[in-house]
Amino acid sequence: MVKVAPSILSADFAKLGAEVEDIRLGGADYVHFDVMDGRFVPNISIGIPVLRSLRRATDLFIDAHLMILEPIRYAEAFCKAGADLVNVHVEADSEENILAALDAVRALGKKCGITLKPGTPAEAVLPYIEKADLILVMTVEPGFGGQSFMHDMLPKIAAVRGYIDRYHPGCELEVDGGIDAETSALVKEAGANVLVAGSAVFKAADRAAAIRDIRNA
Repeated sequence: MVKVAPSILSADFAKLGAEVEDIRLGGADYVHFDVMDGRFVPNISIGIPVLRSLRRATDLFIDAHLMILEPIRYAEAFCKAGADLVNVHVEADSEENILAALDAVRALGKKCGITLKPGTPAEAVLPYIEKADLILVMTVEPGFGGQSFMHDMLPKIAAVRGYIDRYHPGCELEVDGGIDAETSALVKEAGANVLVAGSAVFKAADRAAAIRDIRNA
């Protein structure tokens, strides 16, 4: 089943609760919660207080994407604030500490994920794949919304799908960056089943139709 996870990075933060309710009614499966620290990526976004408030406002599955250095420092706090899944970048710390972050999330009964930047090879998932509930392949450089889809990531998506099928078939494969009704067909063909879309959903005149088009392309 293909799932759509609109990214609130493109939402109107002055009415965030209403924005998330709108995508829930429009058929969204997850809400993608982008966290940026200004160090791992060259931008700063939102954090734990906003997540805690959003948790009170919605029952949607919250997929927290931590674009932060040393995510082990905050993995538990994001779980306790209400994330259903905490997703960390393999490039953000040592292998030992990334594994520790995944263990910390799982110990609290939440799902965990790992993310690859565009320049990180597919095989970087291998030390973590048996623990991860989700693997995210970035199809733009992380740090800003509204970027164009990087078509040269399609072979990497397919390679990660191959690793999942071999080592952990229950793991989900997510893509994030430049996803719309056209590019969603390409990433689904490559093996992705969770599609993050920001501008394509939140800037659409009919958000329900946008979600439906991304899912069914």
